[in-house]
Amino acid sequence: MIGQRLFRARKAAGLSLRDLAAKVDLSHAAIKKYEDEAATPNSATLIKLAQALQVRTEYFFRPETVALEGIEYRKRGTLPKKRLEAIEHEVIDQIERRIELENLFPAPPLKAFAPVAGLPKKISDLSQIEDVAEQVRNAWALGYAPIPELIDALETHGIRVFMIDAHADPKFDGLAASVNGMPVIVVGSNWPGDRQRFTMAHELGHLMLTGRLAEDMDEELACNRFAGAFLVPRQSALQELGARRSYIELKELALLKEEFGLSMGGLLYRARDLGIVTPAWRDETVRQFRLKGWNLTEPGDAYPVEQPHVFEQLIFHALAEDYIGESKAAELMRMPLTAFRKMRTLEGGNAASHQ
Repeated sequence: MIGQRLFRARKAAGLSLRDLAAKVDLSHAAIKKYEDEAATPNSATLIKLAQALQVRTEYFFRPETVALEGIEYRKRGTLPKKRLEAIEHEVIDQIERRIELENLFPAPPLKAFAPVAGLPKKISDLSQIEDVAEQVRNAWALGYAPIPELIDALETHGIRVFMIDAHADPKFDGLAASVNGMPVIVVGSNWPGDRQRFTMAHELGHLMLTGRLAEDMDEELACNRFAGAFLVPRQSALQELGARRSYIELKELALLKEEFGLSMGGLLYRARDLGIVTPAWRDETVRQFRLKGWNLTEPGDAYPVEQPHVFEQLIFHALAEDYIGESKAAELMRMPLTAFRKMRTLEGGNAASHQ
């Protein structure tokens, strides 16, 4: 198992055999032997490898391995293969720790994912997606109010959400996959909150709409429509903006973004899709946004970044029930034991970034 885990950790770090060998003062041939299980590193070498790869030594002995299935990258073709591999291995590490934690509980701590019952079997028009989004919100008891914590809403319904540092990957726009039938969504931890939320809602659209769209429908457009409708329900948009408008103030869009967590550009699409404004007005406004660079960075304060809570809550639940000790909890959160102890006694900061 050590060889496979060494390979994964090296890929996640984006290192070649020679890169890693140089960091631990070994030959690349020695590293290759470890990965091929032709040799086993001694404890001193294992510690050096763990330090170079920024993992705990316990990582190399984790019993369960998983594989991502049905991986779908948005804008996949623009990312180098080496970085795609690193992203996948980084995600696998997070998933393995999550599965290991959940398996400690006598009964599954979270429900399994299931598509909402009663959705239409065939969707032939984008306008039907408004009803689908409303059905999902009703089934999840979300009503028409803004969703303050979208990650928590997804995770409590069986969709695992993971974050990676995407600072070096401006073209990475999200990943969806499954592990043992469990849906997985990956977003950038450094993205503005509205971008994170739209990507998550878009991927939820894929889960709810797959197999239901007519052959001539564009699934990406359909999922974009679902994302907007899920984040800002039709009834809420009409209540906030009215049924017909000839013009919408910039400040109105900014306030709605702050309330619902959908970008100003996304709100323009919602207003057009619902017939609140004309397509011509929306197109001209988008053109003005582009001229000012607002299509890349919108004016005003960025929407707050989403914070995952479920993983951290499960850690402390397991700790309280004596399913794990402090050392195991720190390992699962990829934290030094001393830092974990400070956080446990409320002497440290929020640990969500350690997922």
